[in-house]
Amino acid sequence: MQDYDLVRLNFSPGGLFVLNICLGLIMYGVSLELTIADFTNLRKQPKAAIVGLFSQLVLLPALTVGLLYILKPHPGLALGMILVAACPGGNMSNFISLLAKGNVPLSISLTATTTVLAWFFTPFNFFFWGKLYTPAADRLKEISLNPVDVFLSIFLILVLPLILGALTNRFLPKVASSLKKPMRIGSTVLLGVFILIAFVGNWRSFVEFGAVLFWLVLIHNGSALVVGYLVSWIAGLAHKERKTISLETGLQNSGLGLILIFTFFQGIGSMALIAAWWGVWHLISGLFLASIWGREKTT
Repeated sequence: MQDYDLVRLNFSPGGLFVLNICLGLIMYGVSLELTIADFTNLRKQPKAAIVGLFSQLVLLPALTVGLLYILKPHPGLALGMILVAACPGGNMSNFISLLAKGNVPLSISLTATTTVLAWFFTPFNFFFWGKLYTPAADRLKEISLNPVDVFLSIFLILVLPLILGALTNRFLPKVASSLKKPMRIGSTVLLGVFILIAFVGNWRSFVEFGAVLFWLVLIHNGSALVVGYLVSWIAGLAHKERKTISLETGLQNSGLGLILIFTFFQGIGSMALIAAWWGVWHLISGLFLASIWGREKTT
């Protein structure tokens, strides 16, 4: 078996601090466009809300464990898949849902809600579902990790900036308007530069393991998109909501996954490879679906 863990994406303590700040700023910049209503709108669409949250918080990690028993990947890759599945929806799902002519308010509300819930569900789903796949569970025993530290870290770098941004938009709308674009662009570019530097140093390893990564992420991501659509169809939701929930289930915040890997898993290469390639691939798959769905005539 190839040792994917030989790939290491290590950062100095100062580098890790900057990475955490970057993600916090990204979330703050994104949330400057949120309103309090975005957290409460799900009450207007209770059925779609329940299906969307169930699909992402329960079905996706359960589906992942099922795929692991079928595909039997390297234990580190398996942990990477579970971690990505445990992350909340990525903010790009809102934009892609717009291109796909989905239900954008539902998309925004689901992303905001799963992000706030991530302080609990991300570590809970990672540890709970990770223990159900034996090779991953054995790998977890080798990692010294305090779940409380993970809860706190996610709250500080993800949830708190989201809440602060929504409050800024509510009470200081002029400040929020002036900060939106520069904060989103600047923090995203800085985060991208840090990750790119780490990947360039391990480029040969990414090329060497590229075929395995491609198929694992393709199957994992494709299955997530399909399951999100199918569960919405079974629940009797309209096509517009099915598209949105499919995208919310398939487009995860893999950037958070990378931060957690750098911070708590010593940059384990196998996990980082999955999270990094997912971050690229889910945009490709999402935009591909949007190019198809976006051509549909609205009724």
